[in-house]
Amino acid sequence: MTDPMDLYRFEVDVEPAALTPGPMIVAFDGFIDAGGAQKILVEHLLSGEDARVVASFDLDSLIDYRGRRPALVFEATRYTSYEDPALLLYLLTDREGEPYYLLTGPEPDYRWEAVIMAVTDLMRRLGLTLVVQAHGIPMAVPHTRPIGMTAHATDERLIGDRKPVFGTVQVPAGLTSLLELRLGEAGFDAVGFSIHVPHYLAGAAFHDGAIAALNAIVDATGLNLPNDALVQAAGENRRAIEKEVAENAEVGEAVQALEQQYDVHLRGLERPSLLASESDDIPTADEIGAEFEDFLRTVDDEDASGS
Repeated sequence: MTDPMDLYRFEVDVEPAALTPGPMIVAFDGFIDAGGAQKILVEHLLSGEDARVVASFDLDSLIDYRGRRPALVFEATRYTSYEDPALLLYLLTDREGEPYYLLTGPEPDYRWEAVIMAVTDLMRRLGLTLVVQAHGIPMAVPHTRPIGMTAHATDERLIGDRKPVFGTVQVPAGLTSLLELRLGEAGFDAVGFSIHVPHYLAGAAFHDGAIAALNAIVDATGLNLPNDALVQAAGENRRAIEKEVAENAEVGEAVQALEQQYDVHLRGLERPSLLASESDDIPTADEIGAEFEDFLRTVDDEDASGS
């Protein structure tokens, strides 16, 4: 069996001992990410000029190409390009010059425990002690209210006074979640944030979710991460959503019902969590699905034309 430590390598111009420790953000794509909260955040962080690849994983042995086929570009009579899937570790700096790392790429299909062993070894070699992650999950909440989140960590001190939303539940495993569990068992600090994205925007780009993710990471790490471009994009995204809500009476009524549910919850009336509805009048995603499909399609078109 291949040594898990053979799953990654440092770039030829990188001397691991010379790298400065810092927190590491982990963002594997391919699992749940409602509203693209994680995807938007990663693209935002990598949009600067200082991102430097310091290590890469042997993804060729870790993913199922036939399960999610990469795209080739075909022009007239020939194939012209192919972008290899890549799982990369970037070194970046925040606004104050403090270093941090970003491990991002497709979630491996195979050898999860081996990947975790490799990531743990990588952390030890670089002196990294904190891992943080954030992604979006769909919730029955309105986009007009503050963005909530479910915080989880290897130690409760890492999430402060954030209140739990769920009790004990069984959920599908993701590699990032398993990594958090294993890091805790190995004595490392790891914290994650599941951003509550309105269920009717789960399939669209919801930039406010990405801002909530960035702010949660800042709180957990103390980093001073840039946010100007993300805030501007969120404003444009918010205006496009509001325009569509205003033009669609049924969507507007559904959002109003969710607002009422949210406000009742905040007043502490009758329900222990946002997962329990106050009455049968609260619409579900299925009940207003057809309207929201048209709604989301229009919002995406607005985003594309404005980018």
